Amino acid sequence: MIRNATRVALACAAACLAMPSFAQAPSFPTKPVRIVVASAGSPQDVVARIVGQKLAEIWKQGVVVENKAGAGSLLSIQTVTKAPPDGYTILVASSAYAITPPFYPEAGFDAEKDLIPVAMLAASPNIIVASPTLNARDLQDVIARARKGEKLQFGSPGHGTGPALVMEYLVKVLAKVDMTHVPYKGAVAPMTAASTGEVALASVGLAPAMPFVKAGKVKPLAVTSAKRSAALPDVPTMVESGFPAFEDEQWIGAWVPAKTPQGVVQLISDDMARAVRSADVKERLGSVGYEVSTMKRDEFAAYVRKELAKWARIVKETGAKPE
Repeated sequence: MIRNATRVALACAAACLAMPSFAQAPSFPTKPVRIVVASAGSPQDVVARIVGQKLAEIWKQGVVVENKAGAGSLLSIQTVTKAPPDGYTILVASSAYAITPPFYPEAGFDAEKDLIPVAMLAASPNIIVASPTLNARDLQDVIARARKGEKLQFGSPGHGTGPALVMEYLVKVLAKVDMTHVPYKGAVAPMTAASTGEVALASVGLAPAMPFVKAGKVKPLAVTSAKRSAALPDVPTMVESGFPAFEDEQWIGAWVPAKTPQGVVQLISDDMARAVRSADVKERLGSVGYEVSTMKRDEFAAYVRKELAKWARIVKETGAKPE
């Protein structure tokens, strides 16, 4: 009996040692969490605030969204690379994360080493809209006018942003026409400019464009996704508009500094997935043109690597440079 009791005790001890995940589960968060994004009103800002509110409910802690506007998403990215690797500073960025390294070769960070991909949150197309003063029928009508020599300007949220490069690629590589790029700060300003006729066209993310489109202040010409957006089902895709080699989505993801403990990284990833898939968050994101992601963490990391290669090619083909 003594031998049996000893065996049982040893077996229990071994089982406890073999299951460290329960004893070592991270106690996170125990204080407010900061989410860093680029400009206020940007697509990543919109998504971060919706998701951050749900995370605050899940974590029972404050979640503060902090705007670090500057050089596209560069300043926000740099801020997080320099933060303590403890999970309390999270970067939420758009596909600009993949654009920044080739566009700013002296950016001072390694997109594949300095930050850990945590979660893909949501995705939405960019959209090209026309000023009501242009009286454009569709995107092909606009391109035809440019080919005839009509001087047209298009607004964007700024040099090096996804919407800006989308339009640069369309104009310079696919259509091979001349248009003047007018960069603004943030996504709302170019939409306002298009609505008043200050510029003929604007290329922005779908979320900041939605209020202007719904109010009839601009005419939507095309979305850049492979299929039509559920939020604007009557707006054709770029492929339907005659550009079969064109497809792009503005995705929103989250990262934490390198060397953040893996247990904390996984906890944040799991809770972000739980947040975006909750019914109320899905509804709110859908109302501004976003579909939530079902990617796992490793799938998101692979996707980011693919996007880095894609945008390096587009930056090279368009010759886009910081100004």
